[in-house]
Amino acid sequence: MATTTPQALQEADRHAVTLGQRLSEFWYYFSENRGAVIGLWVFVILVVLALLAPLIAPHLPQQQYRDAILVPPYWQEGGRAAYLLGTDAVGRDILSRLLYGARFSLFIGVIVTTLSLTVGIFFGVIAGYVGGRTDTLIMRVMDVILAFPSLLLALVLVAVLGPGLINAMIAIALVLQPHFVRLTRAAVLSEKTKDYVVAAKVAGAKPLRLMFRTILPNCMAPLIVQATLSFSTAILDAAALGFLGMGAQPPTPEWGTMLAEAREFILRAWWVVTLPGLAILITVLAINLMGDGLRDALDPKLKRS
Repeated sequence: MATTTPQALQEADRHAVTLGQRLSEFWYYFSENRGAVIGLWVFVILVVLALLAPLIAPHLPQQQYRDAILVPPYWQEGGRAAYLLGTDAVGRDILSRLLYGARFSLFIGVIVTTLSLTVGIFFGVIAGYVGGRTDTLIMRVMDVILAFPSLLLALVLVAVLGPGLINAMIAIALVLQPHFVRLTRAAVLSEKTKDYVVAAKVAGAKPLRLMFRTILPNCMAPLIVQATLSFSTAILDAAALGFLGMGAQPPTPEWGTMLAEAREFILRAWWVVTLPGLAILITVLAINLMGDGLRDALDPKLKRS
């Protein structure tokens, strides 16, 4: 039976202290940005509401009440307590649809960001480390993608693949990944000539190990910030595609689709259009504020002594 030596215990304690110091330092610089802290709390509340939507939503998102069509919010004349934020043109509860819509929007953000981050890191590391014709080929493809307006390119891709939430997420991920490729390549180029990489190469480390185990962990700080900002961009682009009828399809309670369904009622039922728009605005703003805080906490150039 293996025994734990005092040296191993001391090493574990030292590692725990170092990790604790890093987390403490990260939170210090992050909390210096008041907007980032507010954004974090708003985002946490949104996540909790999305996860608990089946428990706290007063109605099912697709349930229609024919006797409650375009009922105004509760505080407005004609409102009902059963529908706190009113109903839409077919009698569906707005509050319930917003809560379930948060699930779709956050799901879109997670999947799109994960896809674009993973693919972008893979090609960015290869381009930066291998160089030569491989680097040129990868970067020229990324330049072609960046030459098109992102929403327009996503719209064309969805038109080719067919309308739907899955195809919209694939298209948005493809549009966003060049940013990760360029960022990863730049970070790898600055890291691969440093002493610790040269030492690992001399020690016999294979290229794949050098790329993904030695260099990549030291390139993650700017990628984390970019992933946060891409998260909000994915939600915004998915809502735009849904509004144009190319993303999530009715009766899915996705915020962009809700806006598209409510266009003709913008003058006579303000809540049907305003409330999904506010949900998109608050979510994207909160995530962007978090991104600013992460940039302040992870970028050593912005840290004040």
